[in-house]
Amino acid sequence: MSKKGNKGFFITGTDTGVGKTFVAGLIINALKEKGIDVAVMKPVETGCAEKKGILMPNDALFLQKTAGVTDDLNLVNPYRFKEPIAPSAAARFERKTIKLSKIKNCYQRLASKHDFIIVESAGGLLVPLNRKETILDLIKLLKLPVIIIASINLGAINHTLLTVKYAKEAGIKVKGIIFNHPEENKKGSAKLDVIKEVKRFTDVPIIGEVHFSEKKLPEQVISRILYL
Repeated sequence: MSKKGNKGFFITGTDTGVGKTFVAGLIINALKEKGIDVAVMKPVETGCAEKKGILMPNDALFLQKTAGVTDDLNLVNPYRFKEPIAPSAAARFERKTIKLSKIKNCYQRLASKHDFIIVESAGGLLVPLNRKETILDLIKLLKLPVIIIASINLGAINHTLLTVKYAKEAGIKVKGIIFNHPEENKKGSAKLDVIKEVKRFTDVPIIGEVHFSEKKLPEQVISRILYL
């Protein structure tokens, strides 16, 4: 487990809707059960519902509640937008600009108060945040190792290997891959083939699998995360 001062994971995905928030929540719970004080961050969230004139970032609020922290929501989620589209487009729609320097400042303030931090991505590595920068640039700026969440479905092999390859070529440390089953899969060879093929083509560790109905991470997955 990373020591204070060099702490945390950036949770990204092979696509949108692969279960990043769900898996991040399981990781947070696992760390808390081991007595680790966990900060959380969802730097950018789109598709936020408006209630009484206030945008509600559901993912950020879920992570905050799961971690049991009272940090200012504006640090946990510095940018939130109503339109359910790419962050750069959502920001332009509201005539705003997402600044990575602001996100880094919020990150540093959170990290300084906690033992560990989990930062969750908006989509995958190349999701644009502004006219020139993507999630990949944010990861590099924060200097966090990455855990990739992949969904076991058609296209998973290609999406996972592309994400791993691009991250490594950018100099990002990929700690491992977690495969998520977002819905109940029938037993068979399909899921085994996905994992087996990914293992054949990359040396990045497969941390494990989780299922949509699980309340906590399997113990072997927890053990692997704790020693990453």
